[in-house]
Amino acid sequence: MFVIATAGHVDHGKSMLVRALTGMEPDRWAEEVRRGMTIDLGFAWTTLDDEHMTAFVDVPGHQRFVSNMLAGVGPVTAVLFVVAADEGWRRQSTEHLAALQALNVRHGVLAVTRCDLADPSPAIAQARERLRNTGLAGMPAVAVSAASGHGLDALRAALRELTRALPAPQPGPARLWIDRSFTIRGSGTVVTGTLGSGTIAVGDNLVLEPAGRTVQVRGLQSLKTKVQRAEAVSRLAVNLRGLGADDIRRGHALVQPGAFAQVTTMDVRLVRHVDRPPSHLVLHVGSAAVPVRLRMLGPDAARLTLATGLPLHMGERGLLRDPGAHHIVAGIVVLDTMPPQLPARGDARRRATQLSRMTDRPDVVAEITRRGAVRREALVTAGVLAQQAPAPADVVVAGEWLVDPTLWKTWVSTLSAAVDEWMSANPLSTGLAPQMAARRAGVTDLRLIGVLATEAGLVLGSGGVHRRETRICFPEPVSRVLDEICARLRKDPFAAPSADELVRHRLSRQHLGAAVRAGLLCRVADDVYLLPDAPAEAVRRLEGIEQPFTVSQARVAWGTSRRVAVPLLEYLDNQGATRRTGTTHRMVHRQPT
Repeated sequence: MFVIATAGHVDHGKSMLVRALTGMEPDRWAEEVRRGMTIDLGFAWTTLDDEHMTAFVDVPGHQRFVSNMLAGVGPVTAVLFVVAADEGWRRQSTEHLAALQALNVRHGVLAVTRCDLADPSPAIAQARERLRNTGLAGMPAVAVSAASGHGLDALRAALRELTRALPAPQPGPARLWIDRSFTIRGSGTVVTGTLGSGTIAVGDNLVLEPAGRTVQVRGLQSLKTKVQRAEAVSRLAVNLRGLGADDIRRGHALVQPGAFAQVTTMDVRLVRHVDRPPSHLVLHVGSAAVPVRLRMLGPDAARLTLATGLPLHMGERGLLRDPGAHHIVAGIVVLDTMPPQLPARGDARRRATQLSRMTDRPDVVAEITRRGAVRREALVTAGVLAQQAPAPADVVVAGEWLVDPTLWKTWVSTLSAAVDEWMSANPLSTGLAPQMAARRAGVTDLRLIGVLATEAGLVLGSGGVHRRETRICFPEPVSRVLDEICARLRKDPFAAPSADELVRHRLSRQHLGAAVRAGLLCRVADDVYLLPDAPAEAVRRLEGIEQPFTVSQARVAWGTSRRVAVPLLEYLDNQGATRRTGTTHRMVHRQPT
Protein backbone atom coordinates (compact mmCIF):
# COMPACT_ATOMS: atom_id res chain seq x y z
CA MET A 1 0.00 0.00 0.00
CA PHE A 2 1.01 3.59 -0.63
CA VAL A 3 -0.31 6.60 1.29
CA ILE A 4 -0.47 10.06 -0.29
CA ALA A 5 -1.63 13.27 1.38
CA THR A 6 -3.21 16.19 -0.44
CA ALA A 7 -2.05 19.78 0.00
CA GLY A 8 -3.07 23.16 -1.36
CA HIS A 9 -5.17 26.27 -0.81
CA VAL A 10 -8.76 26.09 0.37
CA ASP A 11 -11.40 25.56 -2.34
CA HIS A 12 -8.86 24.54 -4.99
CA GLY A 13 -10.62 21.20 -5.48
CA LYS A 14 -8.58 18.72 -3.41
CA SER A 15 -11.56 16.74 -2.14
CA MET A 16 -13.31 16.83 -5.51
CA LEU A 17 -10.15 15.48 -7.14
CA VAL A 18 -9.84 12.64 -4.61
CA ARG A 19 -13.53 11.85 -5.17
CA ALA A 20 -12.95 11.68 -8.93
CA LEU A 21 -9.87 9.47 -8.56
CA THR A 22 -11.37 6.99 -6.08
CA GLY A 23 -15.14 7.15 -6.45
CA MET A 24 -15.31 7.68 -2.66
CA GLU A 25 -16.47 10.66 -0.62
CA PRO A 26 -13.55 11.86 1.55
CA ASP A 27 -15.60 14.42 3.50
CA ARG A 28 -16.93 12.61 6.57
CA TRP A 29 -18.99 15.29 8.34
CA ALA A 30 -22.38 16.68 7.36
CA GLU A 31 -21.03 20.17 8.08
CA GLU A 32 -18.30 19.63 5.46
CA VAL A 33 -20.84 18.57 2.85
CA ARG A 34 -23.16 21.47 3.74
CA ARG A 35 -20.39 24.10 3.54
CA GLY A 36 -18.59 22.49 0.63
CA MET A 37 -15.31 22.82 2.54
CA THR A 38 -13.09 20.21 4.16
CA ILE A 39 -12.72 20.80 7.91
CA ASP A 40 -11.10 17.62 9.14
CA LEU A 41 -9.09 14.79 7.61
CA GLY A 42 -10.76 12.63 4.99
CA PHE A 43 -9.76 9.21 3.69
CA ALA A 44 -10.29 7.42 0.39
CA TRP A 45 -8.45 4.82 -1.64
CA THR A 46 -8.21 3.23 -5.06
CA THR A 47 -6.11 0.90 -7.16
CA LEU A 48 -3.74 2.71 -9.50
CA ASP A 49 -2.35 -0.58 -10.85
CA ASP A 50 -3.18 -4.26 -10.54
CA GLU A 51 -1.01 -4.88 -7.48
CA HIS A 52 -1.12 -2.08 -4.94
CA MET A 53 -3.73 0.02 -3.22
CA THR A 54 -3.14 3.76 -2.87
CA ALA A 55 -4.77 5.56 0.05
CA PHE A 56 -5.33 9.32 0.09
CA VAL A 57 -5.39 11.48 3.21
CA ASP A 58 -7.43 14.52 2.20
CA VAL A 59 -6.49 17.56 4.29
CA PRO A 60 -8.32 20.86 4.83
CA GLY A 61 -6.95 23.92 3.06
CA HIS A 62 -8.39 26.69 5.22
CA GLN A 63 -5.99 28.60 7.47
CA ARG A 64 -8.11 27.87 10.56
CA PHE A 65 -7.60 24.14 10.11
CA VAL A 66 -3.84 24.03 9.53
CA SER A 67 -3.38 21.85 12.63
CA ASN A 68 -5.67 19.25 11.07
CA MET A 69 -3.73 19.52 7.81
CA LEU A 70 -0.42 18.94 9.62
CA ALA A 71 -1.84 15.89 11.40
CA GLY A 72 -2.62 14.44 7.98
CA VAL A 73 0.69 15.10 6.23
CA GLY A 74 2.89 14.39 9.27
CA PRO A 75 3.06 10.59 8.95
CA VAL A 76 3.27 10.37 5.11
CA THR A 77 6.09 10.80 2.59
CA ALA A 78 4.27 11.73 -0.65
CA VAL A 79 1.91 14.54 -1.64
CA LEU A 80 -0.66 15.42 -4.26
CA PHE A 81 -0.22 19.20 -4.40
CA VAL A 82 -3.27 20.97 -5.82
CA VAL A 83 -3.37 24.45 -7.40
CA ALA A 84 -6.45 25.81 -9.17
CA ALA A 85 -5.88 27.04 -12.75
CA ASP A 86 -8.31 29.95 -12.32
CA GLU A 87 -6.75 31.21 -9.05
CA GLY A 88 -3.13 30.18 -9.15
CA TRP A 89 -0.79 30.11 -6.18
CA ARG A 90 -2.37 31.41 -2.97
CA ARG A 91 -1.51 32.01 0.68
CA GLN A 92 -2.25 28.51 1.96
CA SER A 93 -0.35 27.06 -0.96
CA THR A 94 2.71 28.76 0.52
CA GLU A 95 2.05 27.57 4.07
CA HIS A 96 1.38 24.01 2.95
CA LEU A 97 4.61 24.01 0.93
CA ALA A 98 6.51 25.32 3.95
CA ALA A 99 5.11 22.46 6.01
CA LEU A 100 6.11 19.90 3.39
CA GLN A 101 9.61 21.36 3.25
CA ALA A 102 9.93 21.26 7.03
CA LEU A 103 8.85 17.60 7.04
CA ASN A 104 11.26 16.83 4.18
CA VAL A 105 8.54 15.51 1.86
CA ARG A 106 10.37 15.11 -1.47
CA HIS A 107 7.97 13.01 -3.56
CA GLY A 108 4.82 14.33 -5.17
CA VAL A 109 2.66 15.23 -8.15
CA LEU A 110 1.40 18.74 -8.97
CA ALA A 111 -2.24 18.74 -10.05
CA VAL A 112 -3.52 21.98 -11.60
CA THR A 113 -7.30 21.69 -11.28
CA ARG A 114 -10.22 23.41 -12.97
CA CYS A 115 -8.39 23.48 -16.30
CA ASP A 116 -11.85 23.63 -17.92
CA LEU A 117 -12.27 27.13 -16.43
CA ALA A 118 -8.88 28.66 -17.26
CA ASP A 119 -5.68 28.02 -19.15
CA PRO A 120 -3.53 25.90 -16.75
CA SER A 121 -0.18 27.03 -18.22
CA PRO A 122 0.21 30.23 -16.11
CA ALA A 123 -0.67 28.37 -12.91
CA ILE A 124 1.79 25.60 -13.75
CA ALA A 125 4.55 28.11 -14.45
CA GLN A 126 3.79 30.02 -11.26
CA ALA A 127 3.78 26.82 -9.18
CA ARG A 128 7.07 25.65 -10.70
CA GLU A 129 8.65 28.97 -9.78
CA ARG A 130 7.41 28.65 -6.18
CA LEU A 131 8.64 25.04 -6.02
CA ARG A 132 12.11 25.93 -7.26
CA ASN A 133 14.85 25.28 -4.70
CA THR A 134 12.59 22.96 -2.67
CA GLY A 135 12.57 19.19 -2.35
CA LEU A 136 9.50 19.07 -4.60
CA ALA A 137 11.11 20.98 -7.49
CA GLY A 138 10.74 19.07 -10.73
CA MET A 139 7.77 16.97 -9.67
CA PRO A 140 5.47 16.18 -12.63
CA ALA A 141 2.59 18.57 -13.30
CA VAL A 142 -0.77 17.44 -14.69
CA ALA A 143 -3.63 19.71 -15.82
CA VAL A 144 -6.92 18.14 -14.75
CA SER A 145 -10.62 18.82 -14.34
CA ALA A 146 -12.49 16.74 -11.79
CA ALA A 147 -15.77 18.05 -13.19
CA SER A 148 -15.20 17.03 -16.84
CA GLY A 149 -12.76 14.19 -16.26
CA HIS A 150 -10.13 15.80 -18.45
CA GLY A 151 -6.62 14.73 -17.46
CA LEU A 152 -7.68 12.12 -14.89
CA ASP A 153 -6.01 9.28 -16.79
CA ALA A 154 -2.80 11.31 -17.03
CA LEU A 155 -2.99 12.07 -13.31
CA ARG A 156 -3.50 8.40 -12.48
CA ALA A 157 -0.46 7.54 -14.59
CA ALA A 158 1.63 10.21 -12.84
CA LEU A 159 0.52 8.96 -9.41
CA ARG A 160 1.32 5.40 -10.46
CA GLU A 161 4.84 6.45 -11.39
CA LEU A 162 5.10 8.35 -8.11
CA THR A 163 4.27 5.25 -6.06
CA ARG A 164 6.81 3.18 -8.00
CA ALA A 165 9.51 5.73 -7.20
CA LEU A 166 8.76 5.93 -3.47
CA PRO A 167 11.57 4.52 -1.30
CA ALA A 168 10.86 1.46 0.81
CA PRO A 169 9.89 2.25 4.41
CA GLN A 170 12.85 2.52 6.76
CA PRO A 171 13.11 -0.60 8.94
CA GLY A 172 12.15 0.07 12.50
CA PRO A 173 9.74 -0.72 15.32
CA ALA A 174 6.00 -0.35 14.96
CA ARG A 175 4.51 3.09 15.52
CA LEU A 176 1.06 4.20 14.42
CA TRP A 177 0.17 7.87 14.83
CA ILE A 178 -3.52 8.06 15.69
CA ASP A 179 -5.70 10.52 13.79
CA ARG A 180 -9.18 9.25 14.79
CA SER A 181 -10.79 7.26 17.60
CA PHE A 182 -14.38 6.08 17.94
CA THR A 183 -16.52 3.30 19.40
CA ILE A 184 -18.33 0.57 17.50
CA ARG A 185 -21.13 -1.25 19.31
CA GLY A 186 -20.10 -4.84 19.95
CA SER A 187 -16.46 -4.18 19.14
CA GLY A 188 -15.36 -1.40 21.43
CA THR A 189 -12.76 1.26 20.77
CA VAL A 190 -11.25 1.66 17.30
CA VAL A 191 -8.44 3.98 16.30
CA THR A 192 -7.21 4.80 12.82
CA GLY A 193 -3.88 6.09 11.60
CA THR A 194 -0.97 5.64 9.27
CA LEU A 195 1.48 2.87 10.17
CA GLY A 196 4.77 4.48 9.16
CA SER A 197 7.13 1.74 10.36
CA GLY A 198 7.14 -1.80 11.64
CA THR A 199 4.42 -4.44 11.75
CA ILE A 200 1.20 -4.82 13.76
CA ALA A 201 -0.70 -8.11 14.12
CA VAL A 202 -3.88 -9.25 15.85
CA GLY A 203 -3.02 -10.23 19.42
CA ASP A 204 -0.02 -7.91 19.69
CA ASN A 205 0.55 -5.95 22.86
CA LEU A 206 1.33 -2.30 22.13
CA VAL A 207 1.95 0.74 24.28
CA LEU A 208 -0.39 3.72 24.05
CA GLU A 209 1.67 6.90 24.34
CA PRO A 210 1.83 9.28 26.10
CA ALA A 211 -0.23 7.36 28.69
CA GLY A 212 2.33 4.54 28.78
CA ARG A 213 -0.55 2.05 28.96
CA THR A 214 -0.26 -1.46 27.49
CA VAL A 215 -3.13 -2.35 25.15
CA GLN A 216 -3.90 -5.42 23.07
CA VAL A 217 -4.88 -5.50 19.39
CA ARG A 218 -8.26 -7.18 19.16
CA GLY A 219 -8.74 -6.74 15.41
CA LEU A 220 -7.26 -5.03 12.35
CA GLN A 221 -8.72 -3.55 9.19
CA SER A 222 -6.87 -2.02 6.28
CA LEU A 223 -9.09 0.00 3.96
CA LYS A 224 -12.19 -1.72 5.45
CA THR A 225 -10.76 -5.21 4.86
CA LYS A 226 -10.04 -7.45 7.84
CA VAL A 227 -6.40 -8.51 8.08
CA GLN A 228 -4.40 -10.51 10.61
CA ARG A 229 -1.19 -8.58 10.06
CA ALA A 230 -0.17 -5.30 8.45
CA GLU A 231 3.20 -3.84 7.49
CA ALA A 232 4.28 -0.26 6.93
CA VAL A 233 3.20 1.77 5.06
CA SER A 234 -0.52 1.16 5.71
CA ARG A 235 -3.72 2.92 6.63
CA LEU A 236 -5.13 0.92 9.53
CA ALA A 237 -8.13 0.70 11.80
CA VAL A 238 -7.11 -0.98 15.05
CA ASN A 239 -9.68 -2.44 17.45
CA LEU A 240 -8.24 -2.20 20.97
CA ARG A 241 -9.25 -4.32 23.94
CA GLY A 242 -10.14 -2.77 27.31
CA LEU A 243 -9.89 0.88 26.37
CA GLY A 244 -12.45 3.65 26.16
CA ALA A 245 -12.66 6.07 23.25
CA ASP A 246 -12.24 8.96 25.68
CA ASP A 247 -8.82 7.57 26.65
CA ILE A 248 -7.44 8.24 23.18
CA ARG A 249 -7.25 11.29 20.95
CA ARG A 250 -5.51 12.51 17.83
CA GLY A 251 -1.79 12.85 18.40
CA HIS A 252 -1.49 9.76 20.58
CA ALA A 253 0.48 6.84 19.20
CA LEU A 254 0.56 3.05 19.41
CA VAL A 255 4.16 1.85 19.64
CA GLN A 256 6.08 -1.36 19.97
CA PRO A 257 6.97 -2.12 23.61
CA GLY A 258 10.52 -1.26 24.60
CA ALA A 259 11.25 0.57 21.35
CA PHE A 260 10.46 4.18 22.29
CA ALA A 261 10.92 6.45 25.26
CA GLN A 262 8.70 9.40 26.13
CA VAL A 263 10.76 12.40 25.06
CA THR A 264 10.13 15.59 27.02
CA THR A 265 13.39 17.41 26.27
CA MET A 266 15.41 17.21 23.06
CA ASP A 267 18.05 19.07 21.11
CA VAL A 268 17.22 19.81 17.47
CA ARG A 269 18.60 21.37 14.34
CA LEU A 270 16.42 24.17 12.98
CA VAL A 271 15.82 24.12 9.24
CA ARG A 272 14.69 27.17 7.25
CA HIS A 273 13.82 29.05 10.39
CA VAL A 274 12.81 32.66 10.86
CA ASP A 275 15.09 35.13 12.60
CA ARG A 276 14.60 35.38 16.37
CA PRO A 277 11.88 32.72 16.73
CA PRO A 278 9.55 33.11 19.73
CA SER A 279 10.11 30.87 22.73
CA HIS A 280 6.58 29.44 22.96
CA LEU A 281 5.54 27.42 19.93
CA VAL A 282 3.68 24.28 18.90
CA LEU A 283 5.59 21.21 17.72
CA HIS A 284 3.92 19.18 14.98
CA VAL A 285 5.23 15.66 14.43
CA GLY A 286 3.26 12.69 13.18
CA SER A 287 -0.36 13.49 14.03
CA ALA A 288 0.62 15.22 17.28
CA ALA A 289 0.59 18.92 18.11
CA VAL A 290 2.32 19.69 21.42
CA PRO A 291 3.16 23.07 23.01
CA VAL A 292 6.92 23.49 23.45
CA ARG A 293 9.34 25.99 24.90
CA LEU A 294 12.27 26.81 22.62
CA ARG A 295 15.72 27.79 23.87
CA MET A 296 18.18 28.84 21.18
CA LEU A 297 21.65 27.35 21.70
CA GLY A 298 23.26 28.59 18.50
CA PRO A 299 22.38 29.91 15.02
CA ASP A 300 20.70 26.65 13.94
CA ALA A 301 20.57 24.66 17.20
CA ALA A 302 17.89 24.72 19.88
CA ARG A 303 16.56 22.84 22.88
CA LEU A 304 12.87 22.01 23.01
CA THR A 305 10.99 21.31 26.23
CA LEU A 306 7.71 19.54 25.47
CA ALA A 307 4.55 20.02 27.50
CA THR A 308 3.66 16.37 26.77
CA GLY A 309 6.12 13.56 26.11
CA LEU A 310 6.17 12.04 22.63
CA PRO A 311 7.58 8.70 21.35
CA LEU A 312 10.36 10.04 19.11
CA HIS A 313 13.64 8.79 17.70
CA MET A 314 16.77 10.67 16.83
CA GLY A 315 16.84 11.68 13.16
CA GLU A 316 13.10 12.31 12.94
CA ARG A 317 11.64 15.48 11.47
CA GLY A 318 8.90 17.82 12.56
CA LEU A 319 8.01 21.49 12.41
CA LEU A 320 7.45 24.39 14.76
CA ARG A 321 4.48 26.69 14.24
CA ASP A 322 3.51 29.95 15.90
CA PRO A 323 -0.25 29.55 16.46
CA GLY A 324 -0.66 33.26 17.25
CA ALA A 325 1.03 34.55 14.09
CA HIS A 326 -0.37 31.66 12.00
CA HIS A 327 2.89 30.73 10.31
CA ILE A 328 5.53 28.01 10.34
CA VAL A 329 8.62 29.09 12.24
CA ALA A 330 11.02 26.26 11.37
CA GLY A 331 11.48 22.67 10.44
CA ILE A 332 13.38 20.54 12.93
CA VAL A 333 15.62 17.49 12.86
CA VAL A 334 15.81 15.63 16.19
CA LEU A 335 19.51 15.32 17.06
CA ASP A 336 19.42 14.13 20.68
CA THR A 337 16.54 12.78 22.75
CA MET A 338 18.78 12.41 25.83
CA PRO A 339 20.46 15.83 26.01
CA PRO A 340 22.79 16.79 28.85
CA GLN A 341 21.96 19.51 31.34
CA LEU A 342 23.49 22.93 30.69
CA PRO A 343 23.94 24.49 34.14
CA ALA A 344 27.17 26.42 33.64
CA ARG A 345 27.90 29.60 31.76
CA GLY A 346 29.06 28.82 28.24
CA ASP A 347 27.48 25.33 28.20
CA ALA A 348 24.89 26.36 25.60
CA ARG A 349 27.54 27.69 23.21
CA ARG A 350 29.66 24.55 23.59
CA ARG A 351 26.58 22.38 23.10
CA ALA A 352 25.66 24.25 19.90
CA THR A 353 29.14 23.56 18.52
CA GLN A 354 28.75 19.87 19.35
CA LEU A 355 25.31 19.72 17.71
CA SER A 356 26.62 21.40 14.55
CA ARG A 357 28.98 18.44 14.04
CA MET A 358 26.20 15.85 14.33
CA THR A 359 24.56 14.32 11.26
CA ASP A 360 20.84 14.01 10.67
CA ARG A 361 21.13 10.21 10.74
CA PRO A 362 22.42 8.90 14.08
CA ASP A 363 25.29 6.42 14.06
CA VAL A 364 25.61 3.98 16.96
CA VAL A 365 29.42 4.06 17.19
CA ALA A 366 29.45 7.86 16.96
CA GLU A 367 26.83 8.08 19.72
CA ILE A 368 28.79 5.78 22.04
CA THR A 369 31.99 7.72 21.32
CA ARG A 370 30.28 11.04 22.01
CA ARG A 371 28.62 9.88 25.24
CA GLY A 372 31.51 7.71 26.43
CA ALA A 373 29.19 5.18 28.05
CA VAL A 374 25.50 4.56 27.47
CA ARG A 375 22.99 1.86 28.37
CA ARG A 376 21.96 -0.33 25.45
CA GLU A 377 18.28 0.26 26.27
CA ALA A 378 18.77 4.02 25.91
CA LEU A 379 20.19 3.62 22.40
CA VAL A 380 17.32 1.31 21.45
CA THR A 381 14.60 3.69 22.65
CA ALA A 382 16.40 6.60 20.94
CA GLY A 383 16.23 4.75 17.60
CA VAL A 384 20.01 4.45 17.31
CA LEU A 385 20.25 0.66 17.77
CA ALA A 386 17.68 -1.96 16.74
CA GLN A 387 16.21 -4.02 19.58
CA GLN A 388 17.70 -7.32 18.39
CA ALA A 389 20.86 -5.91 16.82
CA PRO A 390 24.24 -6.95 18.28
CA ALA A 391 26.50 -4.33 19.79
CA PRO A 392 29.15 -2.93 17.42
CA ALA A 393 32.37 -4.93 17.42
CA ASP A 394 34.57 -1.96 18.28
CA VAL A 395 32.91 -0.99 21.58
CA VAL A 396 33.21 -2.53 25.03
CA VAL A 397 30.15 -4.40 26.30
CA ALA A 398 29.93 -4.42 30.10
CA GLY A 399 26.59 -5.80 31.21
CA GLU A 400 23.90 -3.42 29.98
CA TRP A 401 26.48 -0.73 29.19
CA LEU A 402 28.17 0.02 25.87
CA VAL A 403 31.43 1.89 26.47
CA ASP A 404 33.85 3.69 24.21
CA PRO A 405 37.16 1.73 24.24
CA THR A 406 39.23 4.83 25.01
CA LEU A 407 37.06 5.71 28.01
CA TRP A 408 37.16 2.08 29.16
CA LYS A 409 40.97 2.10 29.21
CA THR A 410 40.90 5.38 31.13
CA TRP A 411 38.52 3.88 33.70
CA VAL A 412 40.72 0.80 34.13
CA SER A 413 43.93 2.76 34.60
CA THR A 414 42.29 5.35 36.87
CA LEU A 415 40.73 2.66 39.07
CA SER A 416 44.06 0.84 39.35
CA ALA A 417 45.86 4.03 40.36
CA ALA A 418 43.09 4.95 42.85
CA VAL A 419 43.32 1.56 44.58
CA ASP A 420 47.12 1.75 44.80
CA GLU A 421 46.96 5.28 46.18
CA TRP A 422 44.35 4.28 48.75
CA MET A 423 46.20 1.17 49.91
CA SER A 424 49.42 3.12 50.17
CA ALA A 425 47.78 5.73 52.39
CA ASN A 426 45.75 3.12 54.33
CA PRO A 427 47.95 0.02 54.65
CA LEU A 428 45.58 -1.74 57.05
CA SER A 429 42.48 -1.14 54.94
CA THR A 430 40.61 -4.10 53.50
CA GLY A 431 40.25 -2.23 50.20
CA LEU A 432 38.82 0.84 48.50
CA ALA A 433 35.04 1.00 48.99
CA PRO A 434 33.12 0.47 45.68
CA GLN A 435 31.30 3.81 45.96
CA MET A 436 34.57 5.67 46.44
CA ALA A 437 36.21 3.62 43.68
CA ALA A 438 33.45 4.59 41.23
CA ARG A 439 33.69 8.25 42.22
CA ARG A 440 37.49 8.38 41.89
CA ALA A 441 37.48 6.56 38.54
CA GLY A 442 34.58 8.65 37.17
CA VAL A 443 32.49 5.52 36.52
CA THR A 444 28.80 6.14 35.85
CA ASP A 445 27.41 2.91 37.32
CA LEU A 446 28.54 1.22 40.54
CA ARG A 447 27.80 -2.17 38.98
CA LEU A 448 30.67 -1.68 36.53
CA ILE A 449 33.29 -1.69 39.31
CA GLY A 450 33.47 -5.49 39.46
CA VAL A 451 34.11 -5.81 35.71
CA LEU A 452 36.65 -2.99 35.76
CA ALA A 453 38.42 -4.49 38.77
CA THR A 454 38.87 -7.80 36.94
CA GLU A 455 40.15 -5.96 33.87
CA ALA A 456 42.67 -4.09 36.04
CA GLY A 457 43.88 -7.23 37.82
CA LEU A 458 42.10 -6.24 41.01
CA VAL A 459 39.64 -8.03 43.29
CA LEU A 460 36.28 -6.70 44.47
CA GLY A 461 35.77 -8.36 47.85
CA SER A 462 33.54 -7.74 50.83
CA GLY A 463 36.05 -5.21 52.11
CA GLY A 464 36.35 -3.27 48.86
CA VAL A 465 38.63 -3.24 45.80
CA HIS A 466 42.20 -4.41 46.36
CA ARG A 467 45.14 -6.13 44.67
CA ARG A 468 45.06 -9.92 44.43
CA GLU A 469 48.25 -10.13 46.46
CA THR A 470 48.73 -7.22 48.78
CA ARG A 471 51.48 -7.24 51.40
CA ILE A 472 50.23 -5.52 54.53
CA CYS A 473 52.81 -3.64 56.56
CA PHE A 474 51.70 -3.83 60.19
CA PRO A 475 53.24 -1.55 62.81
CA GLU A 476 56.03 -3.40 64.66
CA PRO A 477 54.09 -3.84 67.97
CA VAL A 478 51.05 -5.19 66.11
CA SER A 479 53.18 -7.54 64.02
CA ARG A 480 54.84 -8.91 67.16
CA VAL A 481 51.51 -9.60 68.91
CA LEU A 482 50.08 -11.30 65.81
CA ASP A 483 53.14 -13.53 65.57
CA GLU A 484 52.66 -14.52 69.22
CA ILE A 485 48.98 -15.32 68.71
CA CYS A 486 49.67 -17.36 65.57
CA ALA A 487 52.45 -19.29 67.31
CA ARG A 488 50.12 -20.16 70.19
CA LEU A 489 47.36 -21.24 67.81
CA ARG A 490 49.75 -23.52 65.95
CA LYS A 491 50.33 -25.35 69.23
CA ASP A 492 46.70 -25.23 70.37
CA PRO A 493 44.47 -24.58 67.26
CA PHE A 494 41.31 -23.70 69.21
CA ALA A 495 42.80 -21.51 71.98
CA ALA A 496 41.39 -18.29 70.52
CA PRO A 497 42.51 -15.11 72.28
CA SER A 498 39.79 -13.56 74.39
CA ALA A 499 38.24 -10.17 73.74
CA ASP A 500 40.04 -8.79 76.79
CA GLU A 501 43.36 -10.06 75.44
CA LEU A 502 42.77 -8.42 72.07
CA VAL A 503 41.98 -5.13 73.80
CA ARG A 504 44.98 -5.46 76.10
CA HIS A 505 47.27 -5.94 73.10
CA ARG A 506 45.57 -2.97 71.38
CA LEU A 507 44.50 -5.03 68.36
CA SER A 508 41.73 -3.01 66.69
CA ARG A 509 39.12 -4.37 64.29
CA GLN A 510 41.11 -2.73 61.51
CA HIS A 511 44.24 -4.67 62.56
CA LEU A 512 42.31 -7.94 62.81
CA GLY A 513 40.53 -7.36 59.47
CA ALA A 514 43.85 -6.71 57.78
CA ALA A 515 45.25 -9.92 59.36
CA VAL A 516 42.31 -11.88 57.95
CA ARG A 517 42.78 -10.35 54.48
CA ALA A 518 46.50 -11.14 54.66
CA GLY A 519 45.70 -14.80 55.38
CA LEU A 520 47.12 -14.77 58.90
CA LEU A 521 43.84 -15.36 60.74
CA CYS A 522 40.32 -16.66 60.12
CA ARG A 523 37.43 -14.72 61.61
CA VAL A 524 34.95 -17.20 63.09
CA ALA A 525 32.82 -14.58 64.88
CA ASP A 526 33.19 -11.23 66.60
CA ASP A 527 36.23 -11.53 68.88
CA VAL A 528 36.87 -15.18 67.88
CA TYR A 529 39.87 -15.57 65.58
CA LEU A 530 41.69 -18.81 64.67
CA LEU A 531 44.23 -19.86 62.06
CA PRO A 532 42.91 -20.25 58.48
CA ASP A 533 43.28 -24.07 58.62
CA ALA A 534 41.44 -24.39 61.94
CA PRO A 535 37.98 -25.17 60.42
CA ALA A 536 39.40 -28.13 58.47
CA GLU A 537 41.17 -29.41 61.62
CA ALA A 538 37.91 -28.99 63.56
CA VAL A 539 36.02 -31.19 61.09
CA ARG A 540 38.79 -33.80 61.10
CA ARG A 541 38.52 -34.13 64.88
CA LEU A 542 34.72 -34.26 64.75
CA GLU A 543 34.87 -37.15 62.29
CA GLY A 544 36.67 -39.16 64.99
CA ILE A 545 33.82 -38.97 67.51
CA GLU A 546 30.42 -40.65 67.65
CA GLN A 547 27.80 -39.16 65.31
CA PRO A 548 25.65 -37.20 65.96
CA PHE A 549 27.31 -35.15 68.64
CA THR A 550 26.50 -32.32 71.04
CA VAL A 551 28.21 -28.99 71.63
CA SER A 552 29.84 -30.43 74.75
CA GLN A 553 31.23 -33.42 72.82
CA ALA A 554 32.63 -31.09 70.15
CA ARG A 555 34.15 -28.84 72.83
CA VAL A 556 35.92 -31.79 74.39
CA ALA A 557 37.20 -33.02 71.00
CA TRP A 558 38.63 -29.59 70.30
CA GLY A 559 39.92 -28.97 73.81
CA THR A 560 38.37 -25.53 74.01
CA SER A 561 35.62 -23.55 75.78
CA ARG A 562 31.98 -22.93 74.84
CA ARG A 563 33.05 -19.35 73.97
CA VAL A 564 34.89 -20.82 70.96
CA ALA A 565 32.94 -24.05 70.37
CA VAL A 566 29.50 -22.50 69.88
CA PRO A 567 30.48 -19.90 67.24
CA LEU A 568 32.83 -22.40 65.54
CA LEU A 569 29.97 -24.89 65.14
CA GLU A 570 27.75 -22.13 63.71
CA TYR A 571 30.58 -21.21 61.33
CA LEU A 572 30.83 -24.85 60.19
CA ASP A 573 27.03 -25.01 59.79
CA ASN A 574 27.14 -21.94 57.50
CA GLN A 575 29.98 -23.50 55.53
CA GLY A 576 27.98 -26.70 55.08
CA ALA A 577 30.59 -28.79 56.94
CA THR A 578 28.16 -29.78 59.69
CA ARG A 579 24.39 -29.89 59.94
CA ARG A 580 21.87 -30.08 62.75
CA THR A 581 19.94 -33.31 63.30
CA GLY A 582 17.75 -31.89 66.07
CA THR A 583 17.75 -29.16 68.64
CA THR A 584 20.86 -30.39 70.45
CA HIS A 585 22.83 -32.59 68.01
CA ARG A 586 24.83 -32.19 64.86
CA MET A 587 26.74 -34.45 62.48
CA VAL A 588 29.58 -33.97 60.03
CA HIS A 589 28.33 -33.28 56.52
CA ARG A 590 31.48 -32.52 54.50
CA GLN A 591 34.82 -30.78 54.71
CA PRO A 592 34.55 -26.94 54.86
CA THR A 593 35.42 -24.93 51.76
